[in-house]
Amino acid sequence: MVTQTELEEKSRKGGLKTMPFIIVNESFEKVASFGLQPNMIIYLMTFYKMSAATGTSILGIWTALSNGLAIVGAFVADSYLGRFRVVAIGSVSTLIGMIILWLTAMVPQLTSSPCSQLQHVCNGPTAVQLAILFSSFGFMSLGAGFIRPCSIIFGADQLEEKEKPENQRLTDSYFNWYYASIGISTIFAVTIIISIQDHYGWQVGFGIPVILMFLSVSMFLIGSPFYIKVKAKESLFIGLVKAVVVAFRKRFANIPLIDFDDCYHQPHESEILAPSNDFRCLNRACMTQDPQRDLNPDGSASNPWSVCSVEQVESLKALLRVLPIWSTGIVIFVMTRQFPFSVLQTKTMDRHIFPQFEVPAASFSVFMMIALTIWIIFYDRVLVPLLLKYTGQPRGLSPVFRMGLGIIVSCVSMALSAITESIRQQRAIEEGHEDDPSALVNMSAMWLVPQYALLGVAEAAYSVGQIEFFYSLLPKSMSSIASAMSTTGTAVSCLAASILMSGVDWLSSTGGKTSWLSSNINKGHLDYYFWLLTFLSLLNFFYFLAICRFYDGSSRLSHEAEEKQCDYRLLPES
Repeated sequence: MVTQTELEEKSRKGGLKTMPFIIVNESFEKVASFGLQPNMIIYLMTFYKMSAATGTSILGIWTALSNGLAIVGAFVADSYLGRFRVVAIGSVSTLIGMIILWLTAMVPQLTSSPCSQLQHVCNGPTAVQLAILFSSFGFMSLGAGFIRPCSIIFGADQLEEKEKPENQRLTDSYFNWYYASIGISTIFAVTIIISIQDHYGWQVGFGIPVILMFLSVSMFLIGSPFYIKVKAKESLFIGLVKAVVVAFRKRFANIPLIDFDDCYHQPHESEILAPSNDFRCLNRACMTQDPQRDLNPDGSASNPWSVCSVEQVESLKALLRVLPIWSTGIVIFVMTRQFPFSVLQTKTMDRHIFPQFEVPAASFSVFMMIALTIWIIFYDRVLVPLLLKYTGQPRGLSPVFRMGLGIIVSCVSMALSAITESIRQQRAIEEGHEDDPSALVNMSAMWLVPQYALLGVAEAAYSVGQIEFFYSLLPKSMSSIASAMSTTGTAVSCLAASILMSGVDWLSSTGGKTSWLSSNINKGHLDYYFWLLTFLSLLNFFYFLAICRFYDGSSRLSHEAEEKQCDYRLLPES
């Protein structure tokens, strides 16, 4: 690990040399990870005799766990091991999980026995077989939780230099290209990898992601001598917990109306003399009521659980400041959880692009990834230079503006989904397919492409804007947490989407009525469900505007994000 002084001495040229290496390495990992997911439900139903509902529930828990563990990975990286070690551990853990999953396809004894034609009841998997399967999911979830919050910030570390403000534009461009690489990797995974699984079987279909993941781990470790490795700040998580506990213990203490520097605990290396005025109730945590009792002769706290440093309090405040903005992402990520319903729609429609070529129903999400990638490239290579030329803004649209744009576009996408489904269902009924959900409707599946494309643009605009916003406003020592908050939002959205779907299914089926989310989408009302999501997205936009007003207007918020002039950005870096 290098010291902060050594880090600042690293040249911009050295950081740029590592950028392509890091992005290519992460692309391998994304192709390997995403290539396993789309067809996994078919694998569980075929080899483990699971019902569609059971398999979907297990995969939903796996997704939520993979994203939820990101907050653990971020705290471990920022507080103890550093981002390089955490990404390395996560990569190896993911590789182990993929190898175990590959073995379940290679070794017949690790899956359920195939059913013969004379069997009416098939034997399900044994406890040992399920344990091996779930262990593979566990290793991959741990790996994803360690990689996702740290890999993007680890790349940004290569360009971070205080003495070169022009590197900020390089960092912004890096964020855009990182997400573009994810889009390209996902496109490759849901087309090529799925096609290989369908045509050559699971042994080859799982083996190729294992090989790609092995190459990713090897490249990452081989490049170790060339990376800038930011040293972790000790016990960041404990510091946040201390600030909450101490503030609660001193809840009855009086806060001085006028702040004096000597009222607060400031270690010698501190760059902040007094806490900020917002969330003033937390200022009690760093108040020194009796300096002789609370502090040692060297200025350190005699009891860390009786008084905190100003930095610890400001770190907690920084986290609280971004939580409202973070919460606006839950609804937009719920939109992307509706892919299974879109697959049901696609299966009933004509999927031919050319007479000899039919797009697989599970591969239609590729249009979302294509739109996401095109938007990011267009924004970074075309729109930002134009805005720089005519407005003088080197960073283009502010992160807050892009997040708002993403919410509005997602709302339009859901409205378009509702209209398209209404037309599709009406045609199915007119053609006499009301009782046959598998019958093909005389309607092209290309009708679904615009809603996929808009959802891709919405995710690109919101996700990149959100991570830039977090990265700009949180202290450098919490930058992995900035990335983890976005990933954790995806985990929360998985649970929220599950609760929403269960609630809608129950409420709409009361009194013996057909559920909106019936398996027979020709009898259900999937269009009503999409209109409900449209309404929730519109409410989310108004909530977003209220949050911006809470921050004294979106213009001030954007200025802070761009100029980094807020107090808590001045915290010491790790």
